[in-house]
This record gives sequence, C-alpha cells and structure tokens, in this order.
Amino acid sequence: MNDTELDALDRSLIQALVIDGRAAFSRIAEVLEVSDQTVVRRYRRLRTTGLIRVVGLPMGSRVGLFESWLRVQCAPDAALPVAGALARRPDIAWVTLNSGGTEVHCMTRSRTRQDRDTLLLDKLPRTRRVTGISAHTILRKFFGGPDSWTGLDVLRPDQIAALQRPRVGPKPERYALDEAELALLSVLRRDGRAGYPELARATGLSESTARRRLEGLRDLGAVFFDVEFVPEHLGYEAEATLVLTVPPARLAEVGAALASHREVAFAAAVTGAASLMAVVACRNTDALYTYLTERIGAVDGVGHVEVIPALRSVKRAGLLVEDGRLVDPPPVP
Repeated sequence: MNDTELDALDRSLIQALVIDGRAAFSRIAEVLEVSDQTVVRRYRRLRTTGLIRVVGLPMGSRVGLFESWLRVQCAPDAALPVAGALARRPDIAWVTLNSGGTEVHCMTRSRTRQDRDTLLLDKLPRTRRVTGISAHTILRKFFGGPDSWTGLDVLRPDQIAALQRPRVGPKPERYALDEAELALLSVLRRDGRAGYPELARATGLSESTARRRLEGLRDLGAVFFDVEFVPEHLGYEAEATLVLTVPPARLAEVGAALASHREVAFAAAVTGAASLMAVVACRNTDALYTYLTERIGAVDGVGHVEVIPALRSVKRAGLLVEDGRLVDPPPVP
C-alpha cells in the first residue's frame, strides 16, 4: 500500500479518533472489531507519515483567547511568503492561500487583546507587499472545535455511541488556566495522545494528578481534542470558505442549519459586512456546486454568498503542511 492510501480500516480509525482523540487503543480495537496491535500499528503509520495528528487544544472562548479570522490581501508574488511568515507564529492556528494566490486567510488565537492588536495594527501593516487587511472577530461558533466532523461517515451508529464520552453538566462561561495546565497544553498541542508520564514530567504533577487535571479540563469544556488531516487524502479535493450575509434575526437559525451539513468543517458568526463564515470540504468542484445550489440555496435567510476557494493549506490546527503532510512547526525562539 502506498503510504498516502487510506483503506476502510484507516478511515474507521480516523473517525474513531475524531469522536474521542484520547480513547484507549484497546477500546477502539474492541469497537472496530480488530486486535489492539492492529490499531496501534495503523495509528503509528498514519502519524509517522504525517497523514493525521491528534492534538489537544484550548477552547478559545472558554479560556479567554481572542480569536479572529483575518483576510490578508497581498501582491501575487508575496502571498506565499506572507502565509509562511504567519504560519510560523504560535498565535496563528490556521493559514490557507486563497483567491488565485492573492489572499491569505488565517485564524488568530491570541492570549491577550494587546497581542492581537499588535499583530493587526503593527506587524501586518508593516509587512512588505501586504495591500489590505480585514479582521473579523469570532462572535459565536456554530460548528468546529470539539464537534465531530461528519464527513467521515464509515462507522455504524452503535460504534459511534460506544466511543462517545458521557455528557457532563453545565460548563462555566470562563475558566482561567493555571501554569501547570498551560504546561500540559504545550505537550498536548504537539501530541494529543501523549502519555501521563510525559504530562507529569512537563507539569511537575504526579501521573494521577495529571490525569485528573486533564479529565477535569475536558469536563469543563476548557480543552478538546482535534484530529487533523489533509482532506485530499480522504478524497475531499475542493475546500472553500463561504462568507454569507444573514439578517441578525436569522443568524442563529442559519448557523444551526450550516452546522448540520456534513460538508461544513467550521461555521461561526463574525463581525463585518457579512455576518457568517463557514469552511466547507467537498469531493470536487462539482460537489461544491451541488452543495451551494441545493443545500445553501435551500436555507432560508441567506442573502449574498461569497465563495473563496482554498488553493493550499499552509497550517492546520497549529501544524505546518508540507507536501501534503502534517509536521511540527519550528520551536518558538
């Protein structure tokens, strides 16, 4: 098998990890009806070849991060260097090259308002060949983060139910991460399946305490686990950002409708002239056309729709994309 080819078991394993990125391999093996060794071997192959990566990330709105979606217009010969420079920043989570190679999209996750403003008001405007910047604050997420993307529809309903974590009670609006929890997250950003001995060494906590802290953060909704992959390896060759104009009174309704679409990987209400943005993944451009005309076209309340194709992924969930593979970014100086 070519190392980029994914068979039915690979896809089942990826969907299992999308449902719970920290699920024990023994539990996944039981649900998938294969041996533990098979699951471990498949996972190691997928990870070491850069096809997938499980990462643990903070829930931005709950831990006080300032999240924005940026559209950076560049001269044609400058877009790729600008995208690369943005991708090297630790406060930038996602970077794509869009619009015929003249526009860079990125998601910021700044720890303070000052950090965000420094990027928007100082660093980007001074970047050579940047011709325009529009910043859109993420107001409300309708889909993304801990939500399980349904584009991988290979597991049976009973298998999905067996892997889902039990629901917990009401979550606080805000949670302040302490130094030990920040250290825990610095490990999980690189490897969401890092063992408790490694988490204990990084935090100075005992293994049992590190386990309790992590489970507590998950129950509070302060941390979630994401399985990142390059969609084209799963047969999704047309990615695009949709920018939709929706009346305020219909925003929640339209956002909920988009969240139910299997093509949608992320959807949020944003500031700006248009009030809703979504990232979609389709099999090909024909499937994208069908989605726009039959699914988006059937949603009441949608006015103007701008479709912005993604030409290249440069960074996904904090990981660089090189030759279609996920790799760690360089250490922060």
